[in-house]
Amino acid sequence: MNVTLLIPARYGSSRFPGKPLAPINGKPMIQHVYERASLAKGLNHIYVATDDDRIKAAVESFGGQVIMTSPEAASGTDRIEDAITQLGLEDDDLVINLQGDQPLIDPISIEQIIRLFERHPGEFGMATLGFEITEKHELDDPKHVKMVFDNDFHALYFSRARIPFGRDTNEYPVYKHLGIYAYTRQFVSTFAKLPLGRLEDLEKLEQLRALEYGHKIKVAISAFDSPEVDTPEDIRICEARLAVD
Repeated sequence: MNVTLLIPARYGSSRFPGKPLAPINGKPMIQHVYERASLAKGLNHIYVATDDDRIKAAVESFGGQVIMTSPEAASGTDRIEDAITQLGLEDDDLVINLQGDQPLIDPISIEQIIRLFERHPGEFGMATLGFEITEKHELDDPKHVKMVFDNDFHALYFSRARIPFGRDTNEYPVYKHLGIYAYTRQFVSTFAKLPLGRLEDLEKLEQLRALEYGHKIKVAISAFDSPEVDTPEDIRICEARLAVD
C-alpha cells in the first residue's frame, strides 16, 4: 500500500495571517509539522500542498517537498484532491491529510491511523483520530471539536458543542477530534464531488459531509494530544511544550 502524507497550508487566515510561517523556537511552524511527520514509519512520500510562493520557498529551504495547488480550492479536501490528481495516485493508495497547524503531532499517531487501513482493508474509506479531553477548559470551547462514536469505533457525530451531554453526571469521558484524516484516493474523489452538507454548513466541520451522505469514518483513540495553533498565543503554548519534550 502506497502511503502519501499531505500537509495543506494556506498563507491567508482571518485570525492569524501567515500562520504556517510563524516561528516556533526559531523554525517556521510548517517545518515542525513536516519534520515530526517524517519520523512516522510507513510513509512513502510527504508533501506540503500550498498555493503560496512564500510557503513553497520556506519548505524548500529546509529540504521539504512541495506541490502547488490551485488558489481556487474551496476547502481543504479540494486542495487534497488537486494535489493527488497532480501526483497521479492510484485509487487504492492511502492519503494522510495532516493539518499544517499541528506542530506537536506525534509520529506514533500517524502510524496508528495507517494501521487502521492495514487491519481493516476495504471496510471503510476514511479514518481519523480522537483524544480523551483532559483539560476542563476544552470541554465547552468551540475551538476544540468534540466527537462521539459507536461500539465499533465508527464516528456518529462531530460538534463544536460538548457531546455527549451528561444530564445527571459530569463523570464521563469526552473525546475531541484531532486534525488528521486518512482516506483512500478513491474516497477523496467521491467526497470532493458531494454537495455541501446541511450539518457541515451549520457547524463548519467538513467531516460531517461524509456522515451526512452515509459514509463511515473509522476512529482510533490516540494516546497523544495534538493541539492546533489558531492564535499567536498558541505559539507560546507550543514553545513551552517543546521545551519540556
